[in-house]
Amino acid sequence: MASLFLVRNDDPRFAETALVEARAVLSEQGFPAPVETSFPGWILLHAGHIIAGPPSLLQRGDDLVAVAGTLVADGKMGEPALAALLAMDPLALDWDRLGGQFVALVRRGGRSFLFGDYFSAFQLFHDTSDRVFATTFLAAARALPRLSFDAQGVYELVFNVMPVGDDTVFEQLKTLSPLSVVELTATGTVRHSIAKPLPAAPSADSLPDRIARHRDRLLAIVGAHVDALGGNVRAPLSGGLDSRLVLAALRDRGCDPHVYVYGVPGDEDVVIAQQIGAELGFPIEWLDKEDGVVPPDGFADLVDRNYRQYDGLPTFGNIFDNGTNGAAQLARHADGALAVSGGCGEIYRNFFYLPDRRFTAHDIAQTFFARFTPADATDRFDPRGFIDAIAGKIAASLAPPDATGKLARNRVEQIYPRIRCRALFGREISLEARFSPYLMPFLDHRVVAEAMTLPMPLKYAGRFEAALLNAIDPVLAAQPSAYGHDFTGPPNLAHRRTEWLTRIRPVWLRRHSYALRRSLGPMGDEHGGALSPDYMARVIDLDFPAMRAFFNPQAITDSAVWRRVANLEYLAARLGSRVVG
Repeated sequence: MASLFLVRNDDPRFAETALVEARAVLSEQGFPAPVETSFPGWILLHAGHIIAGPPSLLQRGDDLVAVAGTLVADGKMGEPALAALLAMDPLALDWDRLGGQFVALVRRGGRSFLFGDYFSAFQLFHDTSDRVFATTFLAAARALPRLSFDAQGVYELVFNVMPVGDDTVFEQLKTLSPLSVVELTATGTVRHSIAKPLPAAPSADSLPDRIARHRDRLLAIVGAHVDALGGNVRAPLSGGLDSRLVLAALRDRGCDPHVYVYGVPGDEDVVIAQQIGAELGFPIEWLDKEDGVVPPDGFADLVDRNYRQYDGLPTFGNIFDNGTNGAAQLARHADGALAVSGGCGEIYRNFFYLPDRRFTAHDIAQTFFARFTPADATDRFDPRGFIDAIAGKIAASLAPPDATGKLARNRVEQIYPRIRCRALFGREISLEARFSPYLMPFLDHRVVAEAMTLPMPLKYAGRFEAALLNAIDPVLAAQPSAYGHDFTGPPNLAHRRTEWLTRIRPVWLRRHSYALRRSLGPMGDEHGGALSPDYMARVIDLDFPAMRAFFNPQAITDSAVWRRVANLEYLAARLGSRVVG
């Protein structure tokens, strides 16, 4: 991703300590030695990609642009993209010319501005006093003398994988809002509010016209990356739609990527991907996530390596695995490859599985974010307050006046990219793009905007996405899928019925779905981990001195929840005495 770290220099002792910590974190995580630059009020550290990537720093006299992440401007990457961004007014960016997920510092005409991509998916952490800004979570955390866990952020991470909105797990750290540009002045910061609208209603276009427009938009975005970076591309393939659609776009643009599938023996994704590769004549690399056993004596070193590689807090909290996830990540970026993801493909589908009618922000919070059972938490957890806080963040992410009251159905669809994708896939992007460029085309705001114009019936059971895939690559669309049908025609009855049964469940019932499932017995997820006491006692205190204030670990029978609590316990221990309360 390259890395940005900024600190105010009005307090020399604080600035020097923060810079020492930031340099140490960057070194521990494998970044090249950063370049230090100063301008009135601030000191900047900028480091390039850990493995390789296009230039991400451009200086022209006193003017400069420094980027972390994957920036595309005018269909270009590297120095041409940096030059194009430097020529733009940061307070009036031409978003039709910009793509990718990134954080940028632009200094021009004696003024300096800091901002993120359209959804602020690429994370920029800052303290609540605006003394420190950093794209690396641990650099931001270690730059501060005191940290305390934020209850809402902690519960959101543990119960829903990542905090949403601008919150983190610490009270003193936030992420920059997508609706803000920060001006860095000689005496502090000034926040400028900006609008980032999305279509609020479906269009009346015919299906052929829709497909043609979506096809052109997706191929242009994928093609810009391929044209700039060449054929060194690594792409996943599974039994579903999203990764196959990205692969189709790559193939259409003349790219022959290295294709891999990630899963356990007998996994449906593995079987189908291998079948597709054999039928179409391209190799499929199979990465077996269960291939490897770490001895207990080597577990602490492995967890330490995962902690550094995943900047302290990976998605799903999995720093306790057997090392295959970390190895797979490095393989995706080998030789500075463009790593590709089908994440956020649900923009084309009914992600929340809700019927085509109006809902409130509170309805969405109850439908999707009530994945908890109160017995897992201490008395600090207020179930109603937890849901109310998430509903407030959902409402704040949408432009008024539709952010209050019942939201039109297509406005509800915006919650997925603005809230869920920003939190979950934003963390993924921020971690992956540290090593080399990363492409998640379905979170490009121009693709998202097109998807927001789809009528809901076209999203049911992936109808439109399948038609788009078939229009781009009918040969790939004709291959079998995990849905029990190929993608050359409409979804079969079984697929439609399965989705319909979920769609008709009322909100009140969905709020209790997770707790009901927990009552049936222990749960887990595919991310696993070596979570037995003989392993975990080597890396954390199983009395959970930090997390016991928030959770009852002995009551947690969902290994995914327990693993994320353990990740926070490990984080607290590694940050040491600076974590208080």
